[in-house]
Amino acid sequence: MARDYSYDTRYNARPEQKRRRAARARARYKMIKMGIARKGDGKDVHHVDGNPNNNKRSNLRMTLRSTNRSRK
Repeated sequence: MARDYSYDTRYNARPEQKRRRAARARARYKMIKMGIARKGDGKDVHHVDGNPNNNKRSNLRMTLRSTNRSRK
């Protein structure tokens, strides 16, 4: 049986998920403004404590996309 890779719009449209996604976008924007990240650099902003709402500079690191998305 083939795996279903479809985007679950019910989960991602929830208000809490929208807030978390917006917080991640704010973190990326912050790193770009500081000159640490660039558009299209292939990297992700890693939140050290795992909380996307905590966008303190001490909690943010730039990591390779593959590394950041493989963490649990």
